Amino acid sequence: ERPKNLDLTTVKMPVTATASILHRVSGIIVFIALAIFLTLLNCSLSSAEDFQRVQGYFDLFIVEFVFWGSLTGLAYHAVFGIRHMIQDLGHWEEMDSSSLSAKVGFVITAALSVLAGILVW
Repeated sequence: ERPKNLDLTTVKMPVTATASILHRVSGIIVFIALAIFLTLLNCSLSSAEDFQRVQGYFDLFIVEFVFWGSLTGLAYHAVFGIRHMIQDLGHWEEMDSSSLSAKVGFVITAALSVLAGILVW
């Protein structure tokens, strides 16, 4: 009989699984952010007063934070999307090279996130 471990907190997921799950999450974040920013763009183009109002939103910390989070999600999704395309070409398919590429992807995304923070703030 197979052992059963129902306590998921004791299971250590490999870095590649974490990268894959976060890639899906970042796709959802990018999709939602796109809807938000297209709505703001539509509102800003309707009149000069609405443009000023939308421009004022970007002075709020919460909007800046959402903007930074959206840029970070986009960066993550792009970096790991490129990683997946390289894997589709037959590279980085072994566990060691796949784990290394995921770790490098995390570092690149962190650097892009810091760059996005500098850009936003």
